[in-house]
Amino acid sequence: MNLPTNIRRTAIASTGFALAAALVLTVSPRLARADAQQQQSFNVWHQMSDCARLAAKQYPDHTTDGNAKREAFRQNCLRQHHLPVVPAGPAASPATGQ
Repeated sequence: MNLPTNIRRTAIASTGFALAAALVLTVSPRLARADAQQQQSFNVWHQMSDCARLAAKQYPDHTTDGNAKREAFRQNCLRQHHLPVVPAGPAASPATGQ
């Protein structure tokens, strides 16, 4: 069967669109779940950032005493918002026994 070129192109395009739509409908529940997880993660990181910003505003000096007070304030803020308390700075490496 010989169809004109424009009809063949339209048929191919509509078939491609139908396949793409079917794929989106199949994958959309997974995407929705990922979006909810991403939103929750964003909210946690945003609140953690707010705690750090408030601590820096409350204790702006970078002395040993100011750093300790700022870190204590930040950790207390994280606890009040039921967030994971993560120590600031690089993780301490375990002693190698050398």
